[in-house]
Amino acid sequence: MDKPRQGFAGLWNISFGFFGIQIGFALQNANMSRIFQSLGEDIEKLPGLWVAAPLTGLLVQPVIGHMSDRTWLGRLGRRRPYFLAGAILAAIALFVMPESPAIWFAAMMLWILDASLNISMEPFRAFVGDMLGKDQHSVGYAVQTAFIGAGAVVGSLFPALMEAMGVANVAPPGQIPDTVRYAFWFGGIALFLAVLWTIVTTQEYDPQQMAAFEPAGADAALAPRALAEHSYAGSFGWIAAGVVVILIQVELALLREVLLLGALLIGYGLANLVAIALARRGRERNMLASIVGDFAGMPLLMKRLALVQFFTWSALFIMWINTTPIVAQYHFGTTDAASAAYQAAGNWVGELFAIYNAVAAVSALTLLPWLSRRLGQARTHMVGLACGAIGYASFFWLRDPTHLIVSEIFIGIFWASVLAMPYAILASSLPQAKLGIYMGLFNIFVVIPQLLVATVMGSIMKAFFPAEPIYTMAFAAAALLFALLAMTRVEEAVSAPSIR
Repeated sequence: MDKPRQGFAGLWNISFGFFGIQIGFALQNANMSRIFQSLGEDIEKLPGLWVAAPLTGLLVQPVIGHMSDRTWLGRLGRRRPYFLAGAILAAIALFVMPESPAIWFAAMMLWILDASLNISMEPFRAFVGDMLGKDQHSVGYAVQTAFIGAGAVVGSLFPALMEAMGVANVAPPGQIPDTVRYAFWFGGIALFLAVLWTIVTTQEYDPQQMAAFEPAGADAALAPRALAEHSYAGSFGWIAAGVVVILIQVELALLREVLLLGALLIGYGLANLVAIALARRGRERNMLASIVGDFAGMPLLMKRLALVQFFTWSALFIMWINTTPIVAQYHFGTTDAASAAYQAAGNWVGELFAIYNAVAAVSALTLLPWLSRRLGQARTHMVGLACGAIGYASFFWLRDPTHLIVSEIFIGIFWASVLAMPYAILASSLPQAKLGIYMGLFNIFVVIPQLLVATVMGSIMKAFFPAEPIYTMAFAAAALLFALLAMTRVEEAVSAPSIR
C-alpha cells in the first residue's frame, strides 16, 4: 500500500514548523559568541562554552528518536508530542537567555535551548519520511531545507532590523544589547507559532496504517545486530582511549574542555558494556540496548555518509563559533566586545548569515534539483562541498566587509546541499518504522565533530595562532576538502531518491 501523494499545501504544512525551529537556531548561532563576549568572556574560551550545544544533540536526538518511534498519543500522534514539548521549552529559553546576568547562566541557558530545539527538530526529520512516500522524500527534504533557510534569514536579520528601527545596539560592559534581547523574544514567539501550525494542520498515520505501508518482509530489516554476540573487548578499547585522552590533557596542560572528550569516550565504552550485558540477559528491547544495537546495525550507505558528515560539520561549527570575532577583528578593526564597532560587526555577521541562508533556501528548490538531474546526488553534494571550501578560504583575501557577500553565496550553496542531499541520499535506505532512531543516530556524525572542534580547536589556536582567529577558516576549508574526498566513496543505492 502506497502513501497518498502530498500536494503543495501538504508539503508546506509538514515542514512549516522547521521555519520556527530554525529561527531559534539562527539566533543561537549568530549571537551566542556575541552574548558570551558581551558578558566578558575571552575569545579563546568560546569553544568551551559552545560545547553545550553539540553535547545536548548527542544525548537528546537518539533518545527522542527511539521514543518517538514507539509513541502513539491518539490525536496528538507519534512525532507531534515532541514537536510541542520542545517548542514550549525552547520558547521559554529564548525569552530568558538575553536576561542572563553572568556567563555561567548564559551557558546553562544555551544548554537548555539547544536541548529543547533538538527535542523538536529530531522528530521533524523522521516526520517527512512518515508522511511521504519514497518518491516524495527528496522534494520533502528540499521544502524543509527551504524553510530552514527562510527561518535562518529571519532569525539572523532581526537584530539589524531592530537597530534600523532605533533600538539600541550597544550596551554597557557586562550587558546584552536591546537589539539582541528583542530578537530572542521575537524568536520565541515565532518558533512556538510555527510549530503549532504543523501540529494543527497535519494528521499522522496511526500504527496500523504505518504497518500497511511497510513492504512485505520489512520486519527482517528491522532486526538489530545481535548485541549478545558482541565481545566486551571493544567496549574496553573505548574506555582505554578515553583514559589516554585525559592523560594527554593532564601531561600537556591542554584546555580543560579536552577532558570532556575523554569522558565521552569512557561513557560510550561503559554504555556498550551495559548494553551487551543487557542483551545477554535477554533484554534487547531495553532503550540503551536498542540504541546501541541499532547503531551497530546501521545501513551501509549511512556508514559511508558518516565520514562526510564528520568533516562537513567540523567546518560548519568552526564558522559559527569564529565568524563574529573574525569579522570584528579583520573587517571592522576591533577586538573590544563593548565597542560600537564590535556590535556593528555582530549585526553584519547576522546579515551575512541571512544571506547564506537565503541563498540556501533558493538553491534547495532550484540549483540542487538541476544539478542532481545532471550529475546525480553524490556529485551534486561534492559540488556543494567545493563551494563551501571556496567560501571559507575567501575570508583570507576579502577585507572589505561588503565583499564577504560573495563568500556567503558560496557558503549558501554549500549549506543547501548539507541540509538536503545527505538526507535525500539516505532516506530510502532506512527502515520506515525506525526513521526516528536512525535519524537520531545519524545526528551523532553531526555532533561528534562539533564536540571535537569545541574541545580541541581552542588548544590548537592557543598554541599556534594566538589572537589570530582568521586561521580557523583555513581549518574549515581543509575539512571540507577532506569531506569532498570522502564523498567519492559514497555509492548511491539503486533505491536512493532524486530531487525533482
